[in-house]
Amino acid sequence: MTTLKKEVCVSGSGLMKNKPCTVIFKPAKTGKIRFFVGTNEPFELSVDNVLDTKQCVSIGQGKAKIMLVEHLSAALAFCGIDEVDIYVDGQELPILDGSAKEWVKLFKKAGVEKPDKRAYTVSDPVYYLNGKTSLVILPDDELTITYAVNYDHPDLRQSWVSCKKPDEIIEARTFGFYKDLKKFQALGFAKGVTFDNTVGLTDNGYTCELRSAQEPIKHKILDLIGDLHLAGVNPLNLKAQILVKEAGHAVHINAAKMLKDKLKEKR
Repeated sequence: MTTLKKEVCVSGSGLMKNKPCTVIFKPAKTGKIRFFVGTNEPFELSVDNVLDTKQCVSIGQGKAKIMLVEHLSAALAFCGIDEVDIYVDGQELPILDGSAKEWVKLFKKAGVEKPDKRAYTVSDPVYYLNGKTSLVILPDDELTITYAVNYDHPDLRQSWVSCKKPDEIIEARTFGFYKDLKKFQALGFAKGVTFDNTVGLTDNGYTCELRSAQEPIKHKILDLIGDLHLAGVNPLNLKAQILVKEAGHAVHINAAKMLKDKLKEKR
C-alpha cells in the first residue's frame, strides 16, 4: 500500500458551483482512500458510494457528499496512492487547472512512498453495450486504452486516441461546447468555468490553445481512469485492453461496478 510522506493541502473553487473549498491530504495506513466531509463519518472512494454521474461524479454516505472526484481520483492513480485521508470543507472539490496536473504536482510536493506494483487483470471480459455506447475490458499482457468519440466538431468527428502511456493524459483539461456555456450557467452549472481550466469547443476550433493534439479525447481517458479507480484497484495496474466508444461517467461507473467483481491479481 502507498500513501503520502507528509500532509499537504490545496484550496480552490469548484467547476459546477464555483464555491471555495480547501482540501487537506493526510498520510494514512488504513489501506483505504477515505473522505472526511465536515463533521460527518468518513466514506471511501468506491463505486458503492457513487450518488450521481450527471454532470460529474459525486460520492458520499449519509449526509456527507463530495462532487467532482474524477480528476482527483485519476491523480491518485497516476501517483500510485491507494491509502490517504482527505479532509474537505466543501461539497465540491476544486477544479484547479481542469486536469489532473495540479493534483499530481501537489502529491509530488508532499512526496509519495514507493508505489505498489502488483498487477491485475480480469477473470472474464467486461462488456457494457448500450446503443451507440460501448465499453469493453479484455485480459491482455499490458495496458492499452483506446477511446473513440463522435462530436459535432471538425477535430472530434469519428476520432480516437489509443494510449499505452497514460502519463500523456495527466494534463488534459475538461472541455465543453462554448455555445452551451450560458445555458448551463443559467441552470446553475459550470459557474466555475474559465478559459484556463476548460477547453471550449467552437464551430471551427477552440477558445484556447490545446496542450496537446486531441486534448478533449485525452481528457475522456483521464475521466475513465478516475472513474475505474472506484472499482478498488488502480486501473493503471491492469493488464488489459480497454476499448471505449462514445461513453461518459455513467457508463464508466457501470463498468467499474462490473470490473470490481472480475478483478484478479496477475502473477
